[in-house]
Amino acid sequence: MALVGILLAAGKGRRFDPSGARNKLLQALPGGAMVVEASARALLAALPKVSAVVGPDDTGVAAQLEALGCEVTVCPDADTGMGASLAHAISHSLPDADAWLVALGDMPHLRPSTHAALAAAIAGGAGIAVPVTEGRRGNPVAFGRLHLAALLALAGDEGARRIVKSAPVTEVEVGDPGIFGDVDTPADLLIRPDSG
Repeated sequence: MALVGILLAAGKGRRFDPSGARNKLLQALPGGAMVVEASARALLAALPKVSAVVGPDDTGVAAQLEALGCEVTVCPDADTGMGASLAHAISHSLPDADAWLVALGDMPHLRPSTHAALAAAIAGGAGIAVPVTEGRRGNPVAFGRLHLAALLALAGDEGARRIVKSAPVTEVEVGDPGIFGDVDTPADLLIRPDSG
């Protein structure tokens, strides 16, 4: 089975900066790494191949991700929403991939072990695998080939939530508070999910 990591890094982050002047993915965390750099490193530490999707008006995210070793693809319709970016990334991964671990570029605190555990669940036969900590589901989400058609049919702002809600899901206990820790506001840059 060829599982590819998909890093969604095409969003504008309007909640972070409504003016659009600052891309949240390029902001520094307390340790000095950029948000998207930390997100990508965790995924690259667990998977041999990571494909990152950026928008056509990328402001430097692609260069950061290529320097780390991600394969970068530009989604021309990224402005229409996450569904379009995800469908583009899945299509771009074909025909080599037959499973996908979909991670978000604004979740810098995920542990590589979480990605590895989800990949192992898919390799073990799960159709969809989601991480769970303290009884709550989080991100990222892994999909097997069974869901290829549904993933390719996504469009606009419709992410994969509908697919997850309509199919059997394997919950993988990971004990990783990073599955809930996305960066939506400048204050989020200072919060580590595992530090309270």
